[in-house]
Amino acid sequence: MSMRLLLGGVLVLAGLLGAGVARADTTCTTTTPVTAAFGNVGNAAAAPSFTTTTFTITCNTTALSLLATASVRACIGIGVGTTGVAISPLRRMTNTTADPLSFQLFTSAAYSSIWGLTPGTTPGPQVVDLNYSVPLLTGGSGAVTVTIYGRIPASQTLAAGSYSTSFTGADVRLEYAYNEVLLGTATAPAACTTASGVSGHKTATGGFPFTVTATVLPQCSAYVTTDMDFGSSAGTITANIDRTSTIGLTCLNRTAYTIALDNGLYANGTVRRMRHTTNPAWFIPYGLYRESTRTQRWGSTANVDLVSGTGTGSAQTLTVYGRAPPTVGAVAAGSYSDQIKVTITY
Repeated sequence: MSMRLLLGGVLVLAGLLGAGVARADTTCTTTTPVTAAFGNVGNAAAAPSFTTTTFTITCNTTALSLLATASVRACIGIGVGTTGVAISPLRRMTNTTADPLSFQLFTSAAYSSIWGLTPGTTPGPQVVDLNYSVPLLTGGSGAVTVTIYGRIPASQTLAAGSYSTSFTGADVRLEYAYNEVLLGTATAPAACTTASGVSGHKTATGGFPFTVTATVLPQCSAYVTTDMDFGSSAGTITANIDRTSTIGLTCLNRTAYTIALDNGLYANGTVRRMRHTTNPAWFIPYGLYRESTRTQRWGSTANVDLVSGTGTGSAQTLTVYGRAPPTVGAVAAGSYSDQIKVTITY
């Protein structure tokens, strides 16, 4: 009698395990990646810049049976971003003045497959598979860590500024299909878009929003200055002697800069002076100005008498306006000179 009871128990159990249709629910969620920050990027850089960020996709299935399993095929899609116009060949981010910086997101460290949004298109989304058991009492889950690989191509002509673009809402899309079985290993759905012949199919948007950032630092170079020659005068200076010189520089587009001129080597207070080359007791006063009427002194005090400008990416030339005013009394014959330090801040 005990033998027949045992056999009956086996038959009942086999009947239960043979039921291949599962009646449970599977839901997949994602964590939020941290900002994909490229850091400082150089104008016309000789080499590309790289960054990565990661997030996790987790799928949970409610309890099925003692030997149940679930299989999920998920497509993780990324769109153009808030400042983008296309996914391929390059995405773009912008600074506050809408200057573009091109970059791209890839599905692997080989940087060969562009990360797209919509299944069945090129470029397409990242596809991941999850397979896990689903215990009777607790249910089951599976998780996969996903890495987003970013690259900024070399040799871009850029403007200074802080660049960013965000991926939110429909730009971060998760679509998945899943199979659940009560016995054995569940087969993976043929595609994440499969809606028939599987245990279920779902689509979610906005689950893993993230931002991509980069900074192009202001930069100036190629400095060129010319001397200011007041010429010759016989005896005293009886009328203003006006001359000019130039300061040349090339600054990255959008680079804000200021130019300061110190008071020279022999100033008396704020009055600049040229000194006799052999007799240090003799001086000729002069002034340096920011405009042709020679009323605005060019000095070195912030927010007072500096010259400000913004780079264009091309060479710029600024004019220094000089004036040697009339002198009182005789002036010793000979050569007079001074040296001015130019300070460019950006």
